[in-house]
This record gives sequence, C-alpha cells and structure tokens, in this order.
Amino acid sequence: MRIGMRLLLGYFLIVAIAAWFVLSIFVQEVKPGVRRATEGTLIDTATLLAEVGRDDLLSGNAQQGKLAQAFSQLHQQPFRANIGGIHKVRNEYHVYMTDAQGRVVFDSAGLAVGKDYSRWNDVWLTLRGEYGARSTLSNPDDPESTVMYVAAPVREQGKIIGVLSVGKPNMAMAPVIHRSERRILWAGGALLGIALLIGLAVAWWINRSIGTLSRYADSVTTDAPLPLPNPGSSELRKLAQALENMRIRLEGKNYIEHYVHALTHELKSPIAAIRGAAEILTEQPPPQVAARFIDNILVQNARMQSLVEKLLTQARLENRVEIVPVSVSVDTLFTRLADTRTALLAAKNITLTSDNTSLCVAGDPDLLEQALGNLLDNAIDFTPPGGVISLIAREEQKQVQLIVTDSGNGIPDYALARVFERFYSLPRDNGLKSSGLGLAFVQEVARLHQGEITLHNREEGGAIATLTLHPHFT
Repeated sequence: MRIGMRLLLGYFLIVAIAAWFVLSIFVQEVKPGVRRATEGTLIDTATLLAEVGRDDLLSGNAQQGKLAQAFSQLHQQPFRANIGGIHKVRNEYHVYMTDAQGRVVFDSAGLAVGKDYSRWNDVWLTLRGEYGARSTLSNPDDPESTVMYVAAPVREQGKIIGVLSVGKPNMAMAPVIHRSERRILWAGGALLGIALLIGLAVAWWINRSIGTLSRYADSVTTDAPLPLPNPGSSELRKLAQALENMRIRLEGKNYIEHYVHALTHELKSPIAAIRGAAEILTEQPPPQVAARFIDNILVQNARMQSLVEKLLTQARLENRVEIVPVSVSVDTLFTRLADTRTALLAAKNITLTSDNTSLCVAGDPDLLEQALGNLLDNAIDFTPPGGVISLIAREEQKQVQLIVTDSGNGIPDYALARVFERFYSLPRDNGLKSSGLGLAFVQEVARLHQGEITLHNREEGGAIATLTLHPHFT
C-alpha cells in the first residue's frame, strides 16, 4: 500500500472515530435536552395556570370556571404555526386540577373528573410541598406514548389547597428531536466528507511529491537527468537535496571512470606507435628511415597533445551549468568561420557558400563559433576536392536553424547512431583519425543553449548538420 493511502486511511480513521464520539454524544443529548427545555416550559405554564385556577377551585365548580371556558374556546379555535419547518395545528397541553385530597376537579380533556390522583407522583409530591413531576404511558402497549406532567401547587393564604398539573405528550416533541438528530447526522456526514476530501488532497500531494522524487531518482540512470524538483515541504526538500548530492557524487565518479577508460583507450595507439618508433631508432637505422620514424613520433605526440587539450575543453564545457547569452549576428559568425578556414578550403579546392542574413541569436559567441567550426571542419574533412560546403541560416516556427551541408559521401548507416559519442571517429581520406570529441562538443554547446543538434545524410549526397536554438534563446 502506498504511503499516501496509508496516511489517508490513518487520518480518516482518526477523524471518523472522533466524529463518531462527538456525534454519539450530541445525538444522545438531543432528546434529554429537548425534554429538559420542555419541562422548564411546563413548570412556567403550571405555575401561571395555578394562579388562574385558584378562584375556580375556591368556587367549588372548577369544571365550569374560567379555566374550563378558556380551554373550551381554545379547542374551538384551532391555529396554524410553522416553527422552523414543523407545522403546529393544535394545543397539545393536557391540564387537570385536584383539590387538597388529590381528587380531580377539572380536566381539560373531560375524562378524569372525580378520579383520585393522589397517588400520582406529580400530585403526591406537590401536595407535600415538593417538586412534582411524572412521565406516564397513555397507551401501555406503545412505549412512545409517554406524557410528561409537571405540577404546581394552588395556594390560598400560604396554604396548599390543590394541585394544577400540566402535561405534554413526548410525541409532540418528536419532530423537533428527529429534525435535530437528522441535522446533526447530516453535519457529521458533511464533516466526514470534507475530511475525506482534505485527506485525499493531502495524500495526492504527498504521492505527487514522492512521485516527483522517484522520477528524479530514476532519471539519474538516464542520459538526461531531470532538474532538482521542489516538493514543497522542508522534509521532502531535504530528501531531494540529499538525492541531488548523491547524484552529483555518482555522476562525478562515473564521469571520471568513463573519461579514464576512454583516455586510456585512445592513448594506447599513439603510445604504442611512439614506443615502436623509439625501439627502431635505438637500432640506429639509416638516416632516411630514422627521419620517418622521428616524424611519426612527432605526429603521435601532437595527436596526444591535441587529444588531451580537447578532452580538457570538453570536461570544462560539460561542467558548465549555464551561459550568459548575448546577441550574436549569424552573418558575422559565418564570415569569421569562412575567414579562419580559407587556407584549408583552398588546399582542397572546396567552395564555401554562406547566406547573407540579418538573423541574430542569443547565446555565447565563442561557444557557437567553436561548435559551428567543428561542424565545418568535419565537412571539410569528408568533402572531396572540388566539392561544395554551405552555411545556411533560416527561421522556422520562431526557431533559428544553423545548417552546415557538404557534398561528401555521407555517414555510414552503422555510424549514424554513434557519431555524438565521445572518442567515436570515422576514418578520413588521409588515413588519420580525429579525437572523436568534435561532435560531442557540439552536443554540449546545444545543451547549454537549450537547443539540439541533428546530423543525417542528404538524398543528393553528403551530410547535413543542423544546430537548432529554441524560442527563448532566439
């Protein structure tokens, strides 16, 4: 299971348990809370009606008194009220009054007049000066038919002469209780939903950050490692920095190891040639033979020196992270390339043509000149005498392409995929082998300019090299 999903499940489980406890307490407190509030209302009502019913009790005909008349008129005039979505259409109070012996002298329902209620808790306790209340089933077979009664004493000159009890069915409070419970449960469900969404967002962010780090770590093994990501968290940022430090160390180690192997391989041939020539010279051969082997030693020495210098230049270039681009005139660049290679072109009777263009590119002028110079040198090496080389500049889709074409034999198919490898070189017409670093240098220049270099054969013969600079570098 992914770490983000584990965190989501843990977080949601904690929220769910906490919400369950809170909702359980709220739901359990709704019904008692509503009933306590109703009981307080019943106390106030009973106390008020006890004052109203005192005269009726003293008159000895409470069933025809003012209290009875009021309830009679109340039943004849039903009302309608909308209390927060709960419709009330009748009075649910049941009121009865007893004398000092607990016998009912008034009943708003007209059913209990004359009955002895002295044993009911509300009457029993109130006649003794205590707080009297009870909850009784109106239907023994229905546990939901309970009625709550609260009594108040009827006093005359400080003496309790009777009891007035007000009752209200608990079913009348059921809509309020059910609505409150529904709202609490709905709010709890919304809370869990919001918590789930937040958890999903956090899990997505964690998985995305870890995925970014994973892709970055995987890219270390490729030829194009990704830039150091910003996971958005200090802890993950430290992990990313640790991965970056590890990548740099690994790349540095691999870089040195690769260069040592490559340099050793490339130096084997000139060292062997120098050693062979030196051994022959120790035998004191004829002067003309000695002169030939001395020339061979000088040529191989120059080759090793050129190889080391180009390797150092390549290493410095590969360690550069960025350049400071300036505006470079393509026409000036082409002119300088042609001027510096006039002798080589004349020696092989090669014609060099170049575009007169007003295009400018943003980049490092020295690096661009060296890169195009390497491409031009390769074209000169592989173009037969009397051939043609062209320097072309064109703009396509807000990209500038610097193109070098030649009229040679082109690149063998087996070499097309390897021409940009370091130390990979094809034989020239003169039998000499290059350092194999020229095109690798061009590729690094393209990388620093956030561009690309392509090399392929032309249908009409020869090769075409294209250095493309991307929009934000043009």
